[in-house]
Amino acid sequence: MRIATFNVNSIRARMPRLIEWLDSAQPDIVAIQETKVEDAKFPFADLESTGYIVNIHGQPRYNGVCFLSKEPLEDIQTGFLDPDMPTDARIIRGVYKGVHIINTYVPNGTQVGIDKWDYKMRWLEKFKDFISELGNTSEKFIWLGDINIAPTPGDVYESEKHLGDVGHHPDEFERLARIVDWGWTDCFRKFNQEPEHYTFFDFRIPMSVARNLGWRIDHIYASEALKDSVTSCWTDLEARTKERPSDHAPHLAEFDI
Repeated sequence: MRIATFNVNSIRARMPRLIEWLDSAQPDIVAIQETKVEDAKFPFADLESTGYIVNIHGQPRYNGVCFLSKEPLEDIQTGFLDPDMPTDARIIRGVYKGVHIINTYVPNGTQVGIDKWDYKMRWLEKFKDFISELGNTSEKFIWLGDINIAPTPGDVYESEKHLGDVGHHPDEFERLARIVDWGWTDCFRKFNQEPEHYTFFDFRIPMSVARNLGWRIDHIYASEALKDSVTSCWTDLEARTKERPSDHAPHLAEFDI
């Protein structure tokens, strides 16, 4: 099974690139983030013409997550199912061929110390509780998405310069570690411990991809039951070099299931 996570930074703006990439990469299931469109205006026809089945959780202008899959997903659920946490279209989950898949778009945080940063901290703490209530690591789970955290010095260019910034902050490291302690394996790091492998390249940095000035903030995690089934994990940097790309590159993993 080939699974991917892809922050498209507006699904309508990236539709030509997304369709082109789907045809080339042929993932079995894709977790999409930042669709930036409410459900009533989602471009179903464009994507269903590719043969993919679409499941969505959107809102106007911001956030938004969805699944594209070659076969139907079961038991689709959205959000935390908690009235105390806003429903800001950041979580969608479902079951694909017996595997529970959780697609997340973690809040960015914007700036340390402001209300959006505080919300990110609360969201991560809530997600830890959400994960702990799912079951145990002996079940087949995959968690993936735009995690908006580069957790080690090797996950961001000029780490010392960025340490303490949003996305590379000790408070984020601590909260992510608590989530991962549930029993997740970082699929990419299972195969590659080298630094300077990135998934996000800021539009504001000239020639950021060519200069390899990026962040590894898009992740794929496997539960204990699946960690030995993942056979490879990589980032499709070529997709980031196309005309009018997203600022994220697709991140993929193969599972022998």
